[in-house]
Amino acid sequence: MIVTTTPTVEGRPARDYLGIVTGEAILGANIFKDLFAGIRDIVGGRSAAYEKELGRARKTALAEMEAEAQKLGADAVVGVDLDFEVINNMLMVSASGTAVRLG
Repeated sequence: MIVTTTPTVEGRPARDYLGIVTGEAILGANIFKDLFAGIRDIVGGRSAAYEKELGRARKTALAEMEAEAQKLGADAVVGVDLDFEVINNMLMVSASGTAVRLG
């Protein structure tokens, strides 16, 4: 499955547009990760714990979106958009795009 942020796949026109597909992931960070991230914010540096959680959430959202596209019979998802939000100490990542069959 081709997953791209571009509106088209070069050299492969969309034959059928199957609709919008989405995937979401909401992950909570535990209190120890929050504490150490706060210390790093004060003294500087990167928070490996949050980076790991962010990567995990992104991969989960994209995998859910891709699975939804496969159920529709798509072989690509174009125009993919990723959104990141923090809600009540929880990380939310949503992915959306258009499922297509390529020519």
